[in-house]
Amino acid sequence: MNSDLYLVIGITLVILAIPSMFSAFVDGRAPRAAAIILLIGGGLMVTGFSMKPGGYEVQDIPNAFFRVIGRFF
Repeated sequence: MNSDLYLVIGITLVILAIPSMFSAFVDGRAPRAAAIILLIGGGLMVTGFSMKPGGYEVQDIPNAFFRVIGRFF
């Protein structure tokens, strides 16, 4: 179950880093914070993919989100 959590947190961080990266490019700044968040999120995604014995397929990812959300409720 930890692999699901790593995958979900990683995907969420990557998605949240994208607007920050665009904002930095538009303002003419270096996207340092967005790049760090992107690297952390990517690392968590790779960890989640490698921890699951069979790996994930595309149709397994929404189920991982629901399992993680269901665990907290």
